[in-house]
Amino acid sequence: MNQIEALPKAIFDVEAVRRDFPILDQEVNGHPLVYLDNAATTQKPNRVIDAICHYYRHDNANVHRGAHALSDRATLAFEGARLTVQQFINAPSPEQIIWTRGCTEAINLVAQCFATPRLQPGDEILVSVMAHHSNIVPWQMAAEKCEARVIPIPVNEHSELDLEAFKKLLSPRTKMVALEHVSNAMGTINPVEQIIALAHEVGAQVLIDGAQAIAHWPLDIQAMDADFYAFSGHKMFGPTGIGVLYGKREWLESMPPYQGGGEMIESVSFEGTTYNQLPYKFEAGTPDIAGAVGLAAAIDYLGTLDRVAAAAHEMQLLEHSLSLAVDFPGFELIGKARDKTSVLSFLLQGTHPHDVGTLLDQQGIAVRTGHHCTQPIMDLLSIPGTVRASFSIYNTHQEVESLFAALHKVRTFL
Repeated sequence: MNQIEALPKAIFDVEAVRRDFPILDQEVNGHPLVYLDNAATTQKPNRVIDAICHYYRHDNANVHRGAHALSDRATLAFEGARLTVQQFINAPSPEQIIWTRGCTEAINLVAQCFATPRLQPGDEILVSVMAHHSNIVPWQMAAEKCEARVIPIPVNEHSELDLEAFKKLLSPRTKMVALEHVSNAMGTINPVEQIIALAHEVGAQVLIDGAQAIAHWPLDIQAMDADFYAFSGHKMFGPTGIGVLYGKREWLESMPPYQGGGEMIESVSFEGTTYNQLPYKFEAGTPDIAGAVGLAAAIDYLGTLDRVAAAAHEMQLLEHSLSLAVDFPGFELIGKARDKTSVLSFLLQGTHPHDVGTLLDQQGIAVRTGHHCTQPIMDLLSIPGTVRASFSIYNTHQEVESLFAALHKVRTFL
């Protein structure tokens, strides 16, 4: 039994949740919108929209060092948001929460400021073959600078990480392991705690890409023991352009700044510059203050929900879709992990994913098509990409049935 199947069943009022998301109340191409592209980005509840609007209408000012009321209020909201994130993931301190533009920038920060100064020729970075490009390319760039190597971690026939192969790859040459908590292309949930423990045994550090996990269940970063954990606000009902990097204090303090500019300094002269303390030495320039405020509001919104019931609801949607797929002619499920989130990635025999996505859009159904920024796993499977329907807390069983009714029309047309 996987970790989500083990959750107790609880009543989840999906219609009440839907009323919190104004964008869902519209038609697309003459049909009610069915939004099933949540792995790409989630929609925003009124609480988030209102928080951002309130900031710009009442508190807009630059943070820190301001000698006026607006700056004081903006700083209070900005640093309060950092505290909200710290408590949300159970980080040891708010100083270990670094604001970034998103998960991608957070990974690049670690690759450039942590890995690159430490890598030596012949060192190895282990990266999942299922990884998003943003958790592959930064490590390739770091390895190229240092004459190190990026080694793919294989998957088995279920699109699950091959743990036995991973153990064999680990060696004293392993310096970093970069892994997605959840595969964005297939929904596979990786056993990150086990992988982190194995990597630490050989002295390697671990970065977890949590972009696809953060919205689905509560996270305890200290129990996980990851060295770094990165995620984006827009995949957990917050705004775009804001992300978070958590890092262990010893690593963050040892790392050089990512960029130079205002805020990240303690003092500047032409004789030399002294850098600021955590977290500010990684936050050069004016930050996305409204983004941080919006992300905190998204976390507050999640706090109003029964997270156990919400996770169970998402899994029921996946189970319903899988039951409808069983008897669907020509339906090929891509990614059959035993432990996965609410992602349905598939192909229809004799069709191209882009054609399917276009015809679904004509019926008001939003899905993602293509390689989902995971070309290595698609190449391994010898497919050009997939159609991906990804479910969230505001999706309904009726929307799942609408998807399959639309797919029947697509199949007939094509």
